[in-house]
Amino acid sequence: MRRVPASRIALFFSIATLGCLADLVSKRIVFDWLGMPGEQPVWWLIDGWFGFHTSLNQGALFGLGQGYVSVFALLSVIAAVGVFVWLFVYGAAADRLLTIALACVTAGILGNLYDRLGLHGLTWPAGYVGHAPGTSVYAVRDWILVMIGSWPWPTFNIADSLLVCGAGLLIWHGIWEGKSDSANSTNSANSDGGTRAANDEKA
Repeated sequence: MRRVPASRIALFFSIATLGCLADLVSKRIVFDWLGMPGEQPVWWLIDGWFGFHTSLNQGALFGLGQGYVSVFALLSVIAAVGVFVWLFVYGAAADRLLTIALACVTAGILGNLYDRLGLHGLTWPAGYVGHAPGTSVYAVRDWILVMIGSWPWPTFNIADSLLVCGAGLLIWHGIWEGKSDSANSTNSANSDGGTRAANDEKA
């Protein structure tokens, strides 16, 4: 177990908490404003390109795996525990970029997990096929709509954005960490070669 600086712990929990709160508050505001899916038309911020409408996702990121909300809830819990162990037991939090990346991932996980557990308090109104009126909604609330030409990008939320940003930072970290390790290995090899050459000359 490696010692983690207090500043890294504060950085992680600040980003994770603020990110999760931003996601949950924004969902609450938009669903209070536009209601359940289909109750209001799209509210366009940039007509035909970017707007807000409500959607309920019973799958994973971008609507994948519909109907397996309980499976994704369990995977979310496992992922959150894994992140915490990696950061604070194995000491990954000593790396600032890793701390930021995993804080974003954690915020996204917790924001969507809150919805998958039905903690938002939504219930299904009449008219939704396969759902009895008044029963709890176990689904992620999405509200950001982006159109790419005539093709709608899957509706998403701030938690999804944080997950994607966190994953991008992890990829960035992996690439540059690999380059750094490669450069260090090359420098070490050159240094060893120079030392051997100097010793040979002395001999």
